[in-house]
Amino acid sequence: MILPPYQANPARYENGMQYARCGRSGILLPKVSLGFWHNFGSVDPYERSREITRYAFDHGITHFDLANNYGPVYGSAEETMGRLMDDTFRPYRDELFISTKAGYDMWPGPYGEWGSRKYLMASIDQSLKRMHLDYVDLFYSHRFDPDTPMEETLQALVDIVKAGKALYIGISRWPLEALKFADEYLRARDVPLLIFQDKLNLLDREPQQQGILDYCHQHGIGFISFSPLAQGLLTDRYLNGIPQDSRMAKEQFLKSEMLTENLLQQLRQWNEQAALRHESLAEMALAWVLAQKGVTSVLVGASSVAQLEKNLRCVNAASFE
Repeated sequence: MILPPYQANPARYENGMQYARCGRSGILLPKVSLGFWHNFGSVDPYERSREITRYAFDHGITHFDLANNYGPVYGSAEETMGRLMDDTFRPYRDELFISTKAGYDMWPGPYGEWGSRKYLMASIDQSLKRMHLDYVDLFYSHRFDPDTPMEETLQALVDIVKAGKALYIGISRWPLEALKFADEYLRARDVPLLIFQDKLNLLDREPQQQGILDYCHQHGIGFISFSPLAQGLLTDRYLNGIPQDSRMAKEQFLKSEMLTENLLQQLRQWNEQAALRHESLAEMALAWVLAQKGVTSVLVGASSVAQLEKNLRCVNAASFE
């Protein structure tokens, strides 16, 4: 069946989405961004991916976050993005802020992961080809490489920007001292660090405890949180045990031994607190992340439009410290 051409919602910027400045840059990011880590690979129905991303854009989500090895299979989330560009988003390219990353294993052999110049240069070219793009808005070093000199990794990122293949640079999950070095190195080469990506949620506050959030806030670097719902733990999904169709039941990313009695008690307390706020646990958990000093946006996944619609409510939730 031939579908009619997609027409974006004319009110997409007037229906409640809020935008926050990313550090001291010119970029505004939606407070809720859409991540392609799960649900957008070759094992997932393309029609559902299209429905979710169209709903996202129609409701003011302009930032789509990918990585070279998102799928499964590796590369297939970017291929989905390429199809979406061709049948949905090409007329709206300049309204979108598309990011991708390289750092984790992507292909066999010694040049298929980490932070070498060879890997990063090959990765950005492959990613652009898969996504049918001339450039990405943001390219990340996906993880810190303890063996490659930081100068090599960072200079490759600088050169990717200077070659016009990315507009901005980010880093993900680098230690604080490495973040400081990267910030100074990139700033000295007129490619300032736009954003830092890390896991931050009610159950995992490491970026705060390590001083990363404070550093980003003080030095004009944005911060975006992935796994703000702790892979689903910070929802009502596990309040009564482990559902048979859940990630935890399948031992995918969540291990059943994590759901201790103490954790279950804490989740139920937070759920009661959310109910008093007339919110779901997920809404309140997302609102907490957004309320933290220095946070620009939260990355949410979605396996359905209904799930995304519920998560978007956090934008107007009362702040939660």
